[in-house]
Amino acid sequence: MYLKVFVTPGAKRERVEEKGETLVISVREAAQGNQANARVRAIVAARFDVPFGKVRVLAGHRSRSKMLSIG
Repeated sequence: MYLKVFVTPGAKRERVEEKGETLVISVREAAQGNQANARVRAIVAARFDVPFGKVRVLAGHRSRSKMLSIG
């Protein structure tokens, strides 16, 4: 399954919203050292009840707009 995600790193509080086909996620972690990407993967894994290792960033490693693969 593929998922479009828009990420806001360095937010004051974590938040997850659905806007159309895109999941909008705000995370507290900074966009340095892959911290924000790891937290986004953890949030998506918990939301879809899959292991952390099953969630991969396919595109947008350094962008706020990402394409994730689940499963």
